[in-house]
Amino acid sequence: MTDFTMQKDADGVAVISWDVPGKSINVLSMEGLDQLNALVDDALVDEAVKGIIITSGKAGSFAGGMDLNVIAKMKEMAGDQPEKGLFDGIMGMHAALRKIERAGMDPKTNKGGKPIAAVLPGTALGIGLEIPLACHRIFAADNPKAKIGLPEIMVGIFPGAGGTTRLVRKLGAMAASPFLLEGKLSEPKKAKAAGLIDDVSDDPMAAARDWVLNAKDADIVKPWDAKGYKMPGGEPYHPAGFMTFVGASAMVNGKTKGVFPAAKALLSAVYEGAQVPFDAALRVEARWFVNVLMNPSSSNMIRSLFINKEALEKGAVRPAGIEDQSVKKVGVLGAGMMGAGIALVSAQAGIEVVLLDRDQSAADKGKAYSEAYTAKGVSRKKITQDKADALLARITATTDYAALSDCDLIIEAVFEDPKIKAEVTAQVDAVTGADCIFATNTSTLPITDLAQASKNKENFIGIHFFSPVEKMLLVEIIKGKETGDRAVAKALDYVRQIKKTPIVVNDARFFYANRCIIPYINEGIRMVTEGVAPALIENAAKMLGMPLGPLQLTDETSIDLGAKIARATKAAMGADYDDACDEIIFWMEAEGRLGRKANAGFYDYDDKGKRQGLSETVAAKYPQSKEQPDLIDVQHRLLFAQSLEAVRALEEGVLMDIREGDVGAILGWGFAPWSGGPLSWLDMIGSPYAAARCDELTDAFGPRFACPALLREMGDKNQSFYGRFGTDKKDAA
Repeated sequence: MTDFTMQKDADGVAVISWDVPGKSINVLSMEGLDQLNALVDDALVDEAVKGIIITSGKAGSFAGGMDLNVIAKMKEMAGDQPEKGLFDGIMGMHAALRKIERAGMDPKTNKGGKPIAAVLPGTALGIGLEIPLACHRIFAADNPKAKIGLPEIMVGIFPGAGGTTRLVRKLGAMAASPFLLEGKLSEPKKAKAAGLIDDVSDDPMAAARDWVLNAKDADIVKPWDAKGYKMPGGEPYHPAGFMTFVGASAMVNGKTKGVFPAAKALLSAVYEGAQVPFDAALRVEARWFVNVLMNPSSSNMIRSLFINKEALEKGAVRPAGIEDQSVKKVGVLGAGMMGAGIALVSAQAGIEVVLLDRDQSAADKGKAYSEAYTAKGVSRKKITQDKADALLARITATTDYAALSDCDLIIEAVFEDPKIKAEVTAQVDAVTGADCIFATNTSTLPITDLAQASKNKENFIGIHFFSPVEKMLLVEIIKGKETGDRAVAKALDYVRQIKKTPIVVNDARFFYANRCIIPYINEGIRMVTEGVAPALIENAAKMLGMPLGPLQLTDETSIDLGAKIARATKAAMGADYDDACDEIIFWMEAEGRLGRKANAGFYDYDDKGKRQGLSETVAAKYPQSKEQPDLIDVQHRLLFAQSLEAVRALEEGVLMDIREGDVGAILGWGFAPWSGGPLSWLDMIGSPYAAARCDELTDAFGPRFACPALLREMGDKNQSFYGRFGTDKKDAA
């Protein structure tokens, strides 16, 4: 297959078009790079060609980046000396882009080269921007839906095809940092204002042709190839540049706590590369890029956050043989925060919504959530008023169950009480057809038990949203014992419609996400009662890459919710229940320290709800021990508390696919993204060490750290989870 083709016109303009067959957006493969390289060679030696335009054959986009499946396999493809193989391959990529940049010009005089322009019809990401950055001028269509940027840092790598070096030399380290270290994406006009691209027009091809045919020698020499070049903002040894790099180092370490290797490597590549000539800087960039690719963190992040996430979104676990179950009209029962959020994301997806509550004022308040959200979007020019009006018109707020009669999906989001849920289930059954799928949004109540209230148990399923619904990417779909395949397919197709990532798990108390996150919270609280410094607990968690420490997370979700879950769990588990955290939770509940919503919890808050610091009241009740534990012990308690539950979920058949275990953990509660997820983390440290560490933690802290039989067996055989349970081996047997 041919990804790149070239046409030469009578005026001497060679247009190279990128159009990968079978793909909705271009991605670069190694074969594609070879094709581009050969076409550039052809155009440069052809005397009839005056200039080159590189563009896309895809309407509305230029490229989505490098094929990350290729990057994921680069290490194994590199042979017995992976570092050398990777470095040589990356330097080959640098050579191809440097050839575009130099365009045949004389190395001494910088004359005689051919102008090369890039024309971006729309979105240009990753290598899709790195190639244009090597061109002499970038023209983009005035397409407000387009996104332009370098998002590599989000999947555990950094721009390694010259994007890091070129952008810093073009903009300066400070101006380039949001695009490199945060993966910031911009629409074309903002990208031009920031200096990422050069021109935005309604007809970028015409503008590019005119520029190519009239460009002079000086127009195609990059600033860093001209004499007297000075980096914007100053080099590291310049007084201004020195302060920039000191600040950048502090910012990176402050945000990443040192656990995201790509950010540190990127900053090192920028700092070291800024002190040497451009071609040497490319070699520095390549070395640091190899360093990142050789780190298991990057391969784990790519696997979980790109390859596996994309596979789940495309229906990797969808039941076979079930026709399309896209939702046309959804009924949402309960117009509180969760129901209002579900109504919003459904309406955003173009689905008609019936938002129902017990009284009209409550239903109207639920719709008002979407009204406020869209009004904010209009004020920020994220959405037009017409589109906002159309979205709101799709939401009908009512108290009438009859309005649900033609819904093909019902999502119940009422109070977490089995009796109330049973009542609304029966009322829905009375007005809906036999084909309607009924989903309950619950975080803890067993789906099989709730399904007993339904007359169509095969159509009853759990759909667990995370709050706030419009921001959280994960949706947990729970199969009850009698849930049918069509209900699963319906839930998956709906989640795809609302552009979320689904995981499908079997029914069990707390399902998957909460069974892992609750032990994390409890371990942090337990340590407070043991006299471990709360600041040590919280910072240990953040140094692992957790978005919130367990104490702050408890405050955010509320103490009274924790107390309610504790009482319900104790009633269900009886003698098997571990009550180690009950005393402090029930004390805080009685004291009115209910978390952020009460401006008092493990932290103190001001009148506006801003955290003021860890609470002295809690510290007085549970004083710190004189001797504090080692940081690694605190961190391992927090990580193993979560990871062992993931193993048990797999062992018990709650998790049916290890991909869902890792993707769900990162997107659902922010499990250390640098690790690729709990099962990837256990693979990273190795099953023999993990099993042995379980024994040490059990001896020191108790049986909750007992090594699961599955992990013990894998440790004895020195197996990995992804080695044993690959996509073709999903059962933990």
